[in-house]
Amino acid sequence: MDQIAKMKELISRLQEAAKAYYAEDREIMSNYEYDALYDELTALEQETGMTLAGSPTVTVGYEAVEELPKEAHESPMLSLAKTKEREELRDWLQGKDAILSWKLDGLTIVLTYVEGKLAKAVTRGNGEVGEVITNNARTFTNLPLQIPFQGELVLRGEAVITYSDFEKINEEIPEAEAKYKNPRNLCSGSVRQLNNEITAKRKVRFLAFSLVTCKSGKAEGESKPDFENSREKQLEFLEKQGFEVVESKKVNADTILDAIEYFAKKIETYDIPSDGLVLAYCDLEYGKSLGRTSKFPRDSIAFKWADEIRETTLKEIEWSPSRTGLINPVAIFEPVELEGTTVSRASVHNISIMKALELGIGDRITVYKANMIIPQIAENLTRSGVKDIPNTCPACGGETHIQKVNEVEVLTCTNEDCQAKKIKSFTLFVSRDALNIDGLSEATLEKFIGKGFIHNFSDIFHLDRYKDEITQLEGFGEKSYKNLAESIEKARNTTLPRLIYGLGIAGIGLANAKVICRHYDYDIEAMKKADKEELSEIDGIGEVLGEAFSSYFAKEENQKQLQALLKELKIEKQPANEEEQNLSGMVFVITGSLEHFTNRNEMKELIEERGGKVTGSVTGKTTYLINNDISSNSGKNKKAKELEIPIISEEDFLKML
Repeated sequence: MDQIAKMKELISRLQEAAKAYYAEDREIMSNYEYDALYDELTALEQETGMTLAGSPTVTVGYEAVEELPKEAHESPMLSLAKTKEREELRDWLQGKDAILSWKLDGLTIVLTYVEGKLAKAVTRGNGEVGEVITNNARTFTNLPLQIPFQGELVLRGEAVITYSDFEKINEEIPEAEAKYKNPRNLCSGSVRQLNNEITAKRKVRFLAFSLVTCKSGKAEGESKPDFENSREKQLEFLEKQGFEVVESKKVNADTILDAIEYFAKKIETYDIPSDGLVLAYCDLEYGKSLGRTSKFPRDSIAFKWADEIRETTLKEIEWSPSRTGLINPVAIFEPVELEGTTVSRASVHNISIMKALELGIGDRITVYKANMIIPQIAENLTRSGVKDIPNTCPACGGETHIQKVNEVEVLTCTNEDCQAKKIKSFTLFVSRDALNIDGLSEATLEKFIGKGFIHNFSDIFHLDRYKDEITQLEGFGEKSYKNLAESIEKARNTTLPRLIYGLGIAGIGLANAKVICRHYDYDIEAMKKADKEELSEIDGIGEVLGEAFSSYFAKEENQKQLQALLKELKIEKQPANEEEQNLSGMVFVITGSLEHFTNRNEMKELIEERGGKVTGSVTGKTTYLINNDISSNSGKNKKAKELEIPIISEEDFLKML
């Protein structure tokens, strides 16, 4: 394994250990092992003169600024001439060798390193003037903060966010209109943040694509590298400095068409956004001698993917309600093959776009994949006109309303109690600590609710009514439906605390639900009738939670919902045994690895069943810290010793029981 690869592996292992210890309250390696890996990384950094992004040997401080300063580029950053014709690229070569690489769809950045350290990072801006984002660049996940070369190095590259990271970030945003439209927009906003702590959370990557200048430094015996007049050698040099370099292939007139085909196939699964290719002469002096036009350099050219367009017939407009109240139109058309996959639907986004296309059922339309990925309607050939915008919401039957938002017409549901707006409550109901139903992700629930399959919790247990429709949905099939049906049947057997938690009563977590259930001897009727004064006297509940619990059951619709659920479920009765409540009033913190329990949740459940409570941090209220490594110097052990709180092992805990 080469040195850079070894350093990346060490950083990854050390980051994982630090995350487990500080963020997840668990230890995956001993202090001794961590220190050994840290020392190995330090030695490699000293040996190579390189410090990679994310290295625990350096800390990137978070800083907020009032505004991003502007700075002019030493040489203008011009756009590239473009073509969609593969043969034109071959002709452009003029018999010369060239480098063919991805044209990445992110934000172009210019980096300057002085004496081996990152000195400056500037965005492309308008090509003449960019914004200085040096502190933000220090948080890019793969950017070397220190490199072996001690001279002055200026390079260009693209800041990008992968499709997979983009999807993860969007999944955490509940409001549909707040979700980011595409990775490029998210990347641009992330790189230009005034607070680089936000940039750090977005997992921005940097891929180098060209070297601008390279000047010798002050170090004794150091001279400018000899790139042998080769762009390929420049890219190899950047890679040796620790930069992730854009994927490329050296081509000539005989090999370029095969190389284009290689990239065309790879983009179907490529995780980094790309909107084409770039072809640049390998001979640096020759490229420089060509000069430039007023708009474009003559040493390189961009290749944009030619859109594959298919004609088809619009079958229907599906109206999809969302949690924000927007009801979004989706075009359903006769299936066509596009870029190697079968496509039968495309988002139309809003009523304004529908009207601009004059989109009506039965129209002949042309469709394509934007950047070879996202299905879109290109043109409506027959334009019969927009009709039949629904007056009622497909999810709840409530009245709809057309309104203008920033001059764009959208359809909204006016019913505040629309199920589509309450997607979070359904997500909680099927979550692991509640009914634990696999196969009902938030996206799937939103789809089912929008289709009208689910109106309340008990409807989940009757999805078999819609088996045919579900198996025809995109992303579903017979196997997916079978797995979901089995998970729903399994969920019919549950416990009362899980059910109470799943109802989504404000502030009532699983632990509080267990406390209330034990107090009322698992008698649901007694719990429903309890008033806030009675509930607030329960140890660990208090006035606020007591009022929330009693207020929930004071509403008739909530009573009906619970009764409907009880008809579907088989509740395991767990009568409280006073003799077994021997941990009542005790507060535990669990840390480190366990031997007698499968995981911490299993131990936590046992403690709560015996009347105890489990928290995440050691405080003055903690009764015991459970840690099998009693002599460890972990943060929790140190805190417990400071507060004179006993540290006990699993064995000690089991003896207490």
